[in-house]
Amino acid sequence: MKISSFEDVEAEGYEICFVHSGCDGDADVVIIDINSIFDYEEKKHDLCKDKFTSIAIIDDPSDYDAFKNFGITAWIKREDVSKLPELLKEVETRMAA
Repeated sequence: MKISSFEDVEAEGYEICFVHSGCDGDADVVIIDINSIFDYEEKKHDLCKDKFTSIAIIDDPSDYDAFKNFGITAWIKREDVSKLPELLKEVETRMAA
């Protein structure tokens, strides 16, 4: 599973390509936050496969309102980002189904 992120995050057991360091596209999963939402919108077609999962990192409850019009698949609170491997495992399981 290829993962690209606009956030410099790590998830044990997964290799994540930081978009601003250069990713080659065809991502199965993309990770964004409120500061990268417009960058994501501009680059998602070049960055991701036709069918992909998007995960938004939420800093504030008001971020939900901003993200709801962008078709985000999953959310995780910034303070819970250490649980990202668990979320990615769930995404991987659902993609395989």
